[in-house]
Amino acid sequence: MPGAGTDKTKTWIDAGGPIIILVEPQLGENIGAAARVMANFGLRRLRLVKPRDGWPNIHAHRAASGADRVLDEAELYDTLDAAIADCTLVLATTARAHDQAKPVISPQAAATLLAPRVAAGESVAVMFGRERYGLENDEVALADRIVTFPVNPAFASLNLAQAVAVIAYEWFKLACGGTLPFAMPQKSSPAGKEQVQAFFAHLERQLDAIEYFRPLEKRATMLVNLRNIFARMQPTQQDIQTLHGIVVALTEGRKGPARGGVLDGEEAAALRALLAEHGQDGAAPACGPMRGLSRLLRRNPTDAERALWHALTNDRRFAGKGIKRQVPVGPHITDFVSFPLRLVIELVPAQESKIAAKARGERRTWLMERGYRVLEVAAEAVEAGLPRLLDDLAQTMAED
Repeated sequence: MPGAGTDKTKTWIDAGGPIIILVEPQLGENIGAAARVMANFGLRRLRLVKPRDGWPNIHAHRAASGADRVLDEAELYDTLDAAIADCTLVLATTARAHDQAKPVISPQAAATLLAPRVAAGESVAVMFGRERYGLENDEVALADRIVTFPVNPAFASLNLAQAVAVIAYEWFKLACGGTLPFAMPQKSSPAGKEQVQAFFAHLERQLDAIEYFRPLEKRATMLVNLRNIFARMQPTQQDIQTLHGIVVALTEGRKGPARGGVLDGEEAAALRALLAEHGQDGAAPACGPMRGLSRLLRRNPTDAERALWHALTNDRRFAGKGIKRQVPVGPHITDFVSFPLRLVIELVPAQESKIAAKARGERRTWLMERGYRVLEVAAEAVEAGLPRLLDDLAQTMAED
């Protein structure tokens, strides 16, 4: 499956490379695992010398995890002499010193030695021994070089497929120049110094507002340290925009009916009742205090307001209607408004005082005089029959 790194839609890289010879492998699973790592690193020529459990082997195909072409093309030999007969260079891998006067090289040096011969079209091979005890002395004697790995001397034996993987990896890395198959996507351009400085100025103002720099005499040093943090980040434009949003959210509170305020549902209802009692629904010029009140109401929704807003934003029928909550319309703050539809939805609390009802009536008149249609919804109706209420609202909006 593509998600696991195997993608049959992509071109199989055939990097040529050495022949892999497994001498008397014991388990089909190890043959399959070796074939798998060969396919990982672009090798496909596999020779088997007298596999213990015969050939073909169903367990090998299961362990190969899709590297069937390596197994299907594998060649079977009765002797090691026959398997290396056409090879001009043979390397023997072993974890044991065989006390033979033969050069000993690393996997990386082996890849370097093999490369020019492969490029010249020669047949070269790397042979691996049995899982239990590796290659015998007379088999190592047939090789031109010995390859061994820098491993823990007290635990030097690798699994057969692991040993093949090390050789195959070093070969493929050399053949392909060590190029990685993918890199981090550049989804946003690096942030310019102007953008970074604007963000830092914003952050500095907010930190000053909460008296973060203490003691004050260390303020300059702390600012330098903060600047260096962002300089080391090398942020992108999107990074800076995200950080801006985080600072805004931390300093101004969460928007919408999420629990970002300081009041629970009952306390929020009491706040709205108190504001209505004193005619403070926003009946004042749209200035700083007006925006502050709107922001306060957005952060502290009532339970009914939260439930209705959640329903409206998750129902596809209301998508694209431009519905907003707790935003000023002239000198008033509406519960919900759609400016494109010129529609206002007002939540009427269960126990509303005469003064609050009067203020709501005046607000309704003001809105209607300016071409808004006002729908009044009982807060109790939200909890009692939200699906039916949504159906009615959808029908009303469809008529507009």
